[in-house]
Amino acid sequence: MSKLDQKELISSIHPFDLLGDMELERVIESMDIAYYPKETVLIAPSLATTAMYIIIKGAVSELIDDDLHNVYGEGDSFDANALIYNETRSRFVVQEDLICYELPKEIFLNLLQDIPSFQNFYMQDFATKHQHLKARHAQSDLTPFMVARVEEIFLHVPCVVEANTTIFDALTQMNTLKAKAILVRRDEGYGIVTDTNLRKNVLLGSLSTLHPIGDIATYPIITIEKQDFLFNALLLFTKHAIKRLVVMDDGVVVGILEQLDLLSHFASHSHLIAIQIDKAQGIEQLGRIGRDLFHLIQSLSSKGVKVRYISKLVSELNVKMMQKVFELSVPEHLRTQCALLIMGSEGRGEQLLRTDQDNALIIADGCEEDFEPCMSAFNAKLKALGFPDCPGKVMVTNPYWRRKESEYRTLVDSWIDTLDAEALQALCIFLDARAIAGDSALLLHVKQYLATRFDGHTDNLAHIAKAALEFETPISHIFGFVYGSNEHKSEIDIKKGGIFAIVHGVRTLALEYKIEETNTVERIKELNNRGVFDKNFATELMEAYDTLLGVRMRYRLKQSNPFEGGNYINPKKLEKIERDLLKESFRVVNTFKKFLGYHFHLNMVM
Repeated sequence: MSKLDQKELISSIHPFDLLGDMELERVIESMDIAYYPKETVLIAPSLATTAMYIIIKGAVSELIDDDLHNVYGEGDSFDANALIYNETRSRFVVQEDLICYELPKEIFLNLLQDIPSFQNFYMQDFATKHQHLKARHAQSDLTPFMVARVEEIFLHVPCVVEANTTIFDALTQMNTLKAKAILVRRDEGYGIVTDTNLRKNVLLGSLSTLHPIGDIATYPIITIEKQDFLFNALLLFTKHAIKRLVVMDDGVVVGILEQLDLLSHFASHSHLIAIQIDKAQGIEQLGRIGRDLFHLIQSLSSKGVKVRYISKLVSELNVKMMQKVFELSVPEHLRTQCALLIMGSEGRGEQLLRTDQDNALIIADGCEEDFEPCMSAFNAKLKALGFPDCPGKVMVTNPYWRRKESEYRTLVDSWIDTLDAEALQALCIFLDARAIAGDSALLLHVKQYLATRFDGHTDNLAHIAKAALEFETPISHIFGFVYGSNEHKSEIDIKKGGIFAIVHGVRTLALEYKIEETNTVERIKELNNRGVFDKNFATELMEAYDTLLGVRMRYRLKQSNPFEGGNYINPKKLEKIERDLLKESFRVVNTFKKFLGYHFHLNMVM
């Protein structure tokens, strides 16, 4: 291999790509090429290492206490930790005849000392390194926006008055400050007065300008902390269909964030989609908006936005669309007599590319209206918008998923008393249910009842948790990935292999600890708050989950018909950095499975 080829190879490997020409020359001049046959032990607790290995050809396994921890292939390097800390718990064994570069320990340690960015990479923990690699893989001009804080954007001076201030005096202060809204302070918190409040109560109403401003304010206000991310501000604008946010700092109003100012920083046009949904009069208009949603996903993905952020934004827009379909399908007098639920990935706020419908209806006890006609209309409209029927009939058109509150409690009893395969599946679907229209208290009552049924019944929880271990994680003890068979012989099932284990395991833990959140990441955060996970593992689990969802989404977007793309992916079609992230994520999945086994004593569950 020529010196030019060596330089090209080394500079393509992270973090050696952080080195300047002089440092790269020093590395290349110092390296030797070595050959090791299969089963050679390169590093072990009793065998100190004197070099860093960079694989040209072959494979090396890392074992800890005889358990496979990692598999290294072409372009991979190891073992920095043994060089830095002068000890190791691992054994590195050649699995395929190995040709590699050897970088002397002294040179490697000098690079750590001389190049801060090189040192930072090797001194990071797993989660930080994971995030760093993903950020590096997906750098774009949107990235600064994703990490920008609210305090970094222009904030309008707030006009804050007491509740007993007259409307005239409040308007005078507003004019002096050139503010666009008035904030009203009272003991219970802040309210807001906008042009709409003034027009309705003063210009078109009977109140004089000498009336107290507090009587016409809207309570409570929607706020955001100044240290929060701009992306979260965008989510709030989208979710609540508002034009301004009140910015707080430790309970004190510090400014007003206008939607137009925020949108000058962000070019996804998601706000326009939300406005179009609100104004839509029929299914044809909503259908065009649905196509805009798909383009939004493509745009955000190409710009490197994390999947969990994309899913939050798209989820809010999808909810708005379903709420509009609900309004178009259900007479106004019936909307307060029921609760429309979304379930599955929609209920968790994690669906991006539309699949089938997963919805249900809870009807208030005492209501004798027949909801079948309007639910059939609701179902038909969703199909027209590209949401096909659920193969398992988990839909509002199925009487099983359309019943009264008291009947749902009876259904909960039947699920828990039997816990057979069918009951377990229905229970898990319902655990992710979220009310998006109608009376949300109906769902809250049923979920509270469900939670009480599990008090003291750890055996039932263990039975539910065991399903998380049903599928093998597709990691090979030798070559990395374990592929499928027949038509999927070059592919892996990323859902069965990793996504399902995290979703279901976290869902079961959330049930045990009575966590109301349905989103997987939010559940993990709350489990960390409750002390179930430590912060490091919670971060690793969230990063692994985000990686699995992201790889699947990007793979689907590359297909000719993304909406028909399943859960199978071909790792050989991924970039190397994505393959590495995928392997690390599957290893986190295996660690999580071991945690579940220990936590629920699954070795004792038949």
